[in-house]
Amino acid sequence: MEPAQKPIANSKPELFPDTVTTYHGSCHCGAVKYEVDLDLNRTKLGKCNCSICSKIRILGTIVKPDCFRIIQGKDNLTDYQFGTKSSHHTFCKTCGVHPFGEGFIEQIGGAYVGIAINCLDDVTEEQKDSMFVSYCNDVLSLSLFHSFGNRIGQSV
Repeated sequence: MEPAQKPIANSKPELFPDTVTTYHGSCHCGAVKYEVDLDLNRTKLGKCNCSICSKIRILGTIVKPDCFRIIQGKDNLTDYQFGTKSSHHTFCKTCGVHPFGEGFIEQIGGAYVGIAINCLDDVTEEQKDSMFVSYCNDVLSLSLFHSFGNRIGQSV
């Protein structure tokens, strides 16, 4: 008898490597480039309903800062903060795209980097379309969303 497999977040797991992989992301004009280590088989996407995320339609996931590296264009980023100022909403000064953000929210495990999944250059549209999406409208919802999967420390 074969052991039971753990359920995974994606509906089409054969689309992804079954391991943590380094993916590359960028803004629209290419001035900002980064790398992020994710296991897309176990990565959940969140669609935040806070005022800024709903206006710019961010669909993303979060990772610990040590899973993220800016490769190019740190000086081409600008930052926007509001409310509690717990998150840095970074965007490219040239094209205005928000490829990632960062912050510290205790309820989701502390320091994090939020990755805009649509800015990952080497993830196909088919892969993006197969990923599980959760809708979060506050920190509590975000905390509960992430508690059902891996806590940040890997990809969430």
